[in-house]
Amino acid sequence: MDRSQYLTVSELTKYLKMKFDRDPYLHTVYLTGELSNFRLRQKHQYFSLKDDNAVIDAVMFEHQFRKIKFTPEQGMKVCVVGHVSLYEKSGRYQIYIDRMEPDGLGSLYLAFEQLKKKLSAEGLFNLPKKQVPMFPKRIAVVTSIDGAVIRDINTTVRRRYPIAQVVLYPTVVQGDKAAADIARQISRANDRGDFDTLIIGRGGGSMEDLWPFNEEVVARAIANSKIAKEKEAESIGNIIAKNQNASLDLQVDSKVEEIRAAYSDEDGKLDPAKIAKEYADIMSYESVNGEVYTDATYSTPVQTSYEAMLRAIATNKI
Repeated sequence: MDRSQYLTVSELTKYLKMKFDRDPYLHTVYLTGELSNFRLRQKHQYFSLKDDNAVIDAVMFEHQFRKIKFTPEQGMKVCVVGHVSLYEKSGRYQIYIDRMEPDGLGSLYLAFEQLKKKLSAEGLFNLPKKQVPMFPKRIAVVTSIDGAVIRDINTTVRRRYPIAQVVLYPTVVQGDKAAADIARQISRANDRGDFDTLIIGRGGGSMEDLWPFNEEVVARAIANSKIAKEKEAESIGNIIAKNQNASLDLQVDSKVEEIRAAYSDEDGKLDPAKIAKEYADIMSYESVNGEVYTDATYSTPVQTSYEAMLRAIATNKI
């Protein structure tokens, strides 16, 4: 027997792998199928994709898997992009996945629904209400330092309830680091302990751009906040906040008749001394570790606002 004519298993497998790797049609493969044998692992994911007539092994390494927004589940139909090669040790061909999307649903929408279901099961959407005070004294705002949100909030506060003090906790609102930064600033506002209202403002943009506000770390930071809060724009955090509070206009609503009743004397005349006594502790503006944006465009100088409030009420301008 001439043994030189025989290949070893390793040699044949190596040759077949070379054929796979050199085939340009297998460099980028778009594939749809149902997840089979899927079990969430800490790092790399190993599973199968199948349809009614065939099955293929699949691998998605940790770096690629961390990029997807939803949580894959057994039996879920998905669309994947990757390259097909042969794994020499087992002699089986498989697809190495770079991207994965749910088939029929956008990945962000599915991730939103999955997280909403998870947090709902934990009762985060049914927490006891933290009532926004009728006359808020200090309002912490977590949003971008240079976006339109803080300008709009400040304009509304000046127009509707200028005696309130607005303190900005500037945060990144887009990108991979945004969610952690938003949660950190929510925590910092709570750590200070003297705010009675918290506004978390994300502004405009696509769902993709503003996805950090839907991250679990932000939702839990909002749920754990001890400050009465308002979250603008639809997001996971907003579901929590909406169940606890009304709207921004309610927070800073002048409520003229109620203010007159609260701060008037027995004859129905406005009593400035009552307002001065109520707000005596915030007659000077305070900073927070140097990070509070104190430009007059964004923050309300309390003494000036106090006088403006009195004049506006007295002259029926609010």
